[in-house]
Amino acid sequence: MYLLSGELIIPKDAPNDLIRAAGGVVTRSVAGGRVEVACIYREARGDWTFPKGKLDAGETFEQGALREVLEETGMKCQVVRFVGTTNYTHRKGKPKIVAYYLMSVDYGEFAPNEEVDVLVWLPLEQVRSHLTWERDQELFDLVLELPEVRALAS
Repeated sequence: MYLLSGELIIPKDAPNDLIRAAGGVVTRSVAGGRVEVACIYREARGDWTFPKGKLDAGETFEQGALREVLEETGMKCQVVRFVGTTNYTHRKGKPKIVAYYLMSVDYGEFAPNEEVDVLVWLPLEQVRSHLTWERDQELFDLVLELPEVRALAS
């Protein structure tokens, strides 16, 4: 694997109330060379998604993604590469952008917490149908096209 990263640049004319967030599409290799992806369930929102959260003041998108993944999953990861963004209106009516990074697990173990109730590891072919939001499904379509994922999946 190789790192393809860089910081996401928000245009100067972005809305003042833009919520900046970041997250990860977390992968692991399992027996037989298969790749699995972590999907989380948030009972408070009733959805299956990828770990993500708002950036702290002064934090880059990449730093925020690594922190949020650790907080929500208990797993220390490393960034493989930037995947893409999702943009939508937050449930409180504010615009939101979420930058996602493909990540691999270094170590750690999930335990239910304030944000996440369940974490499941799914084979690549089951991830898309497990996700609640169309924006997450479209993001995962991009993940499947990445050379790093194609190499792992072959």
